[in-house]
Amino acid sequence: MSEAVIRDFERSSVLRRQYDERYHMDWCFMKATPRPCFTPALLAELASTFAEYRTQTSLKVDYYVMASDVPGTFNLGGDLALFQHYIHTRDRAGLLAYAKTCVDSVYEMSAGMHSETCGIALVQGDALGGGFECALAADVIIAERGTRMGLPEILFNLFPGMGAYSLLSRRIGPKAAERMILSGHLYEAEELYEMGVIDRLAEAGEGQREVYAFLEEEARRANGARALRAAKRLSNPVSYEELYAITEIWVDAALNLTERDLRMMERLVKRQSKRAEPVAMSA
Repeated sequence: MSEAVIRDFERSSVLRRQYDERYHMDWCFMKATPRPCFTPALLAELASTFAEYRTQTSLKVDYYVMASDVPGTFNLGGDLALFQHYIHTRDRAGLLAYAKTCVDSVYEMSAGMHSETCGIALVQGDALGGGFECALAADVIIAERGTRMGLPEILFNLFPGMGAYSLLSRRIGPKAAERMILSGHLYEAEELYEMGVIDRLAEAGEGQREVYAFLEEEARRANGARALRAAKRLSNPVSYEELYAITEIWVDAALNLTERDLRMMERLVKRQSKRAEPVAMSA
């Protein structure tokens, strides 16, 4: 990797971007506050960024990389504190509006911005719930050894409703996706690689180097790789209608949570707030 081709493109409080002129690649480093999850501010930044990719008016982007600026964490998923607020106030419209912004981003990523743009998720820390869904929406998932991914929503009597089942079932089949969702288990990157969920393993601390190794390999077969990616999106697409209908089911299920379920969710909120602490929990 040549540092000379990297330049800062844009910075915000929640999303740092760098552009690699050689590969026409945009690095997007998430850093939501006060918790490393999908806050409304981060979702708004992502929506704006993806709109740029679709138009390609200000920046040519052949590849983008979703990564994180939070040590040990890729993203911990939905804004659970916000969920609690909407559930307690019985605000279905507010909860659905939040869920829709998540689905909008997942759809854009899974559809490649309706162009030849290739999405790469670089997972160098825990990716849970919506964080895992974000990674699954990318064309290529690269994870460092020792990182963990999973869908813990079942632990507070819910399911991941922003694309997990749609995306996982297309990678590993419906039954395997269902088992993973119902388990609430956190999986090591090595396990997920063997299952076919992630595409490439990197040694700890070598994730960015592995991204460039992927780019060099793809450059030798660029025409075929781009065509195959387009064929893959056509042969088994994730429609917006599917994602939105599922997230409506999720909203109604969330509004049915009991006080016991919400107390369990509160435990996860506290863990989200302590970024350096382990995020695993038992039922």
